[in-house]
Amino acid sequence: MDLFRTKSIEQSLRDTEDPRHRLRRSLGALDLTIFGVGVIIGTGLFVLTGRVARETAGPAVALAFIIAAVACGLAALCYAEFASTLPVAGSAYTFAYATLGEFPAWVIGWDLMLELSLAAAVVAVGWSGYAVSLLETIGIHLPPAIAGESGVVNVPAVLIVLLLTAVLVAGIRMSAQVNLVMVIIKLAVILLVLVAGVFFIDPANYSPFIPPAVHTEEVGGGSAPLIQVLFGVTPVAFGVFGIFSAAAIVFFAYIGFDVVATAAEETRNPARDLPIGIIGSLTVCTLLYVLVSLVLVGMQPYHELSEAAPLADAFRAVGMPWVASLISVGVIAGLTTVILILMLGQSRVFFAMSRDNLLPPALAQVHPRFRTPYRVTLVIGLVTAVLAGFIPLSALAELVNIGTLFAFVVVSAGVIILRRTRPDLHRAFRVPWVPVIPLLSVLSCLYLMLNLPVDTWLRFGVWMAIGVALYWVYGSRRSRVGRPDENGPAAKPAESAPEPPVKP
Repeated sequence: MDLFRTKSIEQSLRDTEDPRHRLRRSLGALDLTIFGVGVIIGTGLFVLTGRVARETAGPAVALAFIIAAVACGLAALCYAEFASTLPVAGSAYTFAYATLGEFPAWVIGWDLMLELSLAAAVVAVGWSGYAVSLLETIGIHLPPAIAGESGVVNVPAVLIVLLLTAVLVAGIRMSAQVNLVMVIIKLAVILLVLVAGVFFIDPANYSPFIPPAVHTEEVGGGSAPLIQVLFGVTPVAFGVFGIFSAAAIVFFAYIGFDVVATAAEETRNPARDLPIGIIGSLTVCTLLYVLVSLVLVGMQPYHELSEAAPLADAFRAVGMPWVASLISVGVIAGLTTVILILMLGQSRVFFAMSRDNLLPPALAQVHPRFRTPYRVTLVIGLVTAVLAGFIPLSALAELVNIGTLFAFVVVSAGVIILRRTRPDLHRAFRVPWVPVIPLLSVLSCLYLMLNLPVDTWLRFGVWMAIGVALYWVYGSRRSRVGRPDENGPAAKPAESAPEPPVKP
């Protein structure tokens, strides 16, 4: 058995034309950019900004966001080249299959569950908390047993997941329209924060812009960062090194731009639109993060910012509680789009894996009317609803971070490999300065992974061991690439209704 057998670019592209598995191409560059903005901007903007300013960077938190954006931008360039060259559902899984081989592709597909399904469940729990709080402000009180992570079942979290599952099954255009509405609400709230907050900025709050460095306490046990255990390096708060420590934290506010690549097979002009969607959404979000962080630390001294709701509390402190209430609406809209796009991404990854027979092929069935992978979407929706409704997830949230960074490392390395193995391929978008840019992306992601706790690494290892066992028992024996007679689009065309024309 060849664990590193690759699936050719040509075969991957032919699979997209199989009538049994053909998805509807109806997304443009604007749709993809809005998808990216929808999944990137969540609680990171409304919560993480103040927490990092208070504890790690001070007013220089804006610089931390810029540094983190540069690290993400390196990975984004690699994703853009792959997505435009290989516009097939599956994102990092598909890219790994074409460059590193089947077993690494399975590993990365299994890993993406941490970034996508688990993240969707974690965000759904956060959505529930904000929704319950907003309901209480208008006099509706839900029993503690059915609301919140400590209850018997988190009913609001389950309901939002099931509702968005139905939206995803109903079609990619429906998903794009719902996402557009939510993103408009979210951006309107952010613009309100910027415009209203400017009038309450006190220039004295920016001084000193970079507070003097302070050594943080060394953390022991499983909570210690791996870099501390291996090299004895402890994080530093404030100062120049504190800005880089803050960048390692706020990096996770950018997670999600890679999900845009999972919609490659549903994009009208992927060679042009995917790079625009990936890089464009990252650029828009970076600008918003920097502006909001500057307004926030200008409104209040950084050491007085609250940890739970810094933006909302800053407006309460200046006598504008109504803006604080609108921020809660913006958070709910923001988290709704995050859940939607994360589940969209997960469904496309599993769809690609099922089409390759690494997961049960029945899951790759496309709905004859909606042209969506409805079976795998329903499975993911039900699993995510169970996770969000019944299982405490706060301790597992950091697994999302390590899963994402691992995917970034694989994609960045894959760009270098594919340049060497297939220099003949037409690349509509090319990463400049290869191999320097991909190598910098790999190194920056590895550095951020080293800043994660030892416990997170141990859980990640257990998760990967389970995935390896599943591949050995199931995927390796049923792989289409491993069976020449099945390698190619259906020899016998399946009976399927022709895809209806896309309305302009």
